[in-house]
Amino acid sequence: ATANDASDDSAAFRTGLSAARAQGKELWVPPGRFEIGSALGIDQTTVRGAGAWHTILHGNNVFKNDGQVGGNIRLYDFAVFGDVTERRDDQPENAFHGVLGAGSVVSGLWIQNTKCGLWLMNGATSNLTIENNRILDTMADGVNFDSNVTNSTIRNNYLRNTGDDGLALWSNGIADAGNSIVGNTVVQPNLANGIALYGGRDNSVRGNLVRDTNALGGGITVANRFQSVPLAGTITLADNTTLRAGALDPNWQFGVGAVWFDAREQAITGVQINVTNLRALESPYEALQFIDGNGQGKVIQGVNVNGVTVQGAGTFVVQAQTQGSVSISNLSASGVGVTGTYNCPYPTNLSPMSFSGSGNSGWTGTWSDCSTWPQPNTGNPQPTGNLAKGRPASASSSVGGYPASNAVDGNANTYWESANGAFPQTLTVDLGNATSVSKVVLKLPPSSAWGTRTQTLSVLGSVDGGGYSTLVGSRGVTFDPASGNTATLTFGATTQRFLRLNITGNTGWPAGQAAEFEVYA
Repeated sequence: ATANDASDDSAAFRTGLSAARAQGKELWVPPGRFEIGSALGIDQTTVRGAGAWHTILHGNNVFKNDGQVGGNIRLYDFAVFGDVTERRDDQPENAFHGVLGAGSVVSGLWIQNTKCGLWLMNGATSNLTIENNRILDTMADGVNFDSNVTNSTIRNNYLRNTGDDGLALWSNGIADAGNSIVGNTVVQPNLANGIALYGGRDNSVRGNLVRDTNALGGGITVANRFQSVPLAGTITLADNTTLRAGALDPNWQFGVGAVWFDAREQAITGVQINVTNLRALESPYEALQFIDGNGQGKVIQGVNVNGVTVQGAGTFVVQAQTQGSVSISNLSASGVGVTGTYNCPYPTNLSPMSFSGSGNSGWTGTWSDCSTWPQPNTGNPQPTGNLAKGRPASASSSVGGYPASNAVDGNANTYWESANGAFPQTLTVDLGNATSVSKVVLKLPPSSAWGTRTQTLSVLGSVDGGGYSTLVGSRGVTFDPASGNTATLTFGATTQRFLRLNITGNTGWPAGQAAEFEVYA
């Protein structure tokens, strides 16, 4: 091979690879630019350059292994520069394409202007190390483990401007398992994510930085997607940082999270996903997202989030769009652009996601209008109208056919009634989050069959459902059919989540009664 003469050096490289393998020696590639016009097969051979600034292999697909190989392939210290200007998924225009076998190493490479950096497929790869590389300006993924890669490590690589996922483990038919993605920097991935786990078992993502993502992806995603073998075992996301990660999805027309979980093709169940010591900084939209991307409401369970710092989120700290249960503890947030939580499942007949955990701070409040999406950094608008309508209600007792929910259904012809002759009785409504309130309107059915009566009652408030304070002291409140059987009680504005009526007497019937328990700001 002759450097810098623009002639095709593929044949000379094949001869050199064959001789190096036969003699058990490294293939040394001196400084210069070498033209690789057709892909090179490689197995059980080391190729070492004079450094990525000095040795350049020029070609759109320099290495390609179509079938299973023994492994121990070692690629060190050279550049692979291509001329790929459009993505053609029917062409393997990748710096390396195929299988690397067992015990291989890819280190110190500079890969630029290929379709992908390294796309592993067509066989089993294990105990692979991909480290200290730079992968820039690809038309698709930086590195993709396309099935059957195990016990391998991707560490300390720098990726910028990939046309798809920066680093992806795609369990396409056979699970990727036991792999680690450690200490990498991924900048400006396009159309996808910085780091993606699509199915797979016992994989970990630790100590990475993902920043400045673009449309159709977030910083880090964990998903049952792309016909992957479902997530299983223990998935670990630890000590990662996202900076300005997540963007508006132009198809969905809502934001994608800095870290997001997608049950698009199968429910995320039977797996333990641990997220610890995450720093989500300046997220344009939400920091954490839980979704079924197909809009079928598949369950997400087994996600445990602990020790997260959110500094700046354009919309929400947590955005839940499907059902399930998630534990979030010790999450500290500041600079939240709208409110703490969006919890609106789709389809809308599903129960909202259930959250458990403790030690959280800086992200109270829940978005109240599931029919709209807020613009980032616009704040949570103060709700108007009857804040209690449709909210969960409970009572100390009720008689058959007259449950507590009747008092918050917006219909004054239905009503709640407590057990007879057993005062005091209580009726409590949960507004969903702590809200400024200053007025309660109480109604009985407007029919003239309901004679005038006076109920002795007080109004109490609580921010947490535990301790209650008195907002309106005990007094007789008269309901008169001539004035619509309505009574209004006002008090100084106060922030409460739970409002409670405490009823100790009723001149018209030996029970507590309310057709509507309305609460206003």
